[in-house]
Amino acid sequence: MSTEVKAAAAEVAVKEPSEPLFSKKNKRLLTDPLNDSNPITVQVLGICSALAITVQVKQAVVMSLSVLAVMIGGNLIISLIRNIIPSRIRIIVQLVVVASLVILVDQVLKAYVYDVSKALSVFVGLIITNCIIMGRLEAFALANKPWPSILDAIGNAAGYGWILIAVAVVRELFGSGTLMGFTIIPESVFGFGYMNNNMMILPPMALITVGIIIWIQRSKNTALIEEN
Repeated sequence: MSTEVKAAAAEVAVKEPSEPLFSKKNKRLLTDPLNDSNPITVQVLGICSALAITVQVKQAVVMSLSVLAVMIGGNLIISLIRNIIPSRIRIIVQLVVVASLVILVDQVLKAYVYDVSKALSVFVGLIITNCIIMGRLEAFALANKPWPSILDAIGNAAGYGWILIAVAVVRELFGSGTLMGFTIIPESVFGFGYMNNNMMILPPMALITVGIIIWIQRSKNTALIEEN
């Protein structure tokens, strides 16, 4: 019996120490999507919402927070049940989880920020088909523990969100002269006809703005050009 106890004690002694909550690997889950692995500018995912709902900063912020909530909840749930999901129906399970979370988020938006919810229209519902969310569930949450999955969700949602907000700042500022509804550029500046054509509010300008961000990003990090 003493031999077995010694063997068990030796086995415990050689066990690897648990990984810190914010180890170097976990920190990269938060930081990489902000730049080198950005879901919009590098992976070219979630482009539709980047073009459609970035007319106002408020809409972009609400959409970013909505995606953040859905991604954290989705990654956490899928990670927790990853070992009991039959492989052949995993996509269906992921869709059910995401759809349920989107319905909850949509109801919260309608209850507390109805005007923004109405402006976002169908795009809140389309979070269900957002390639970023489904991609992270399939590629990461299904194969990793809950904590790394949560960090991965936060990182990718933040990477998605800052692009949306940056594009919205440019479009609202130069298209309407406002930010978050507050006047920044006086109407007198727009007295030359610029405000009437609303060029920056048009969807093509969102695509051009995203293109400029991609150009700046690749000019600073040539490794992204070599990878593509």
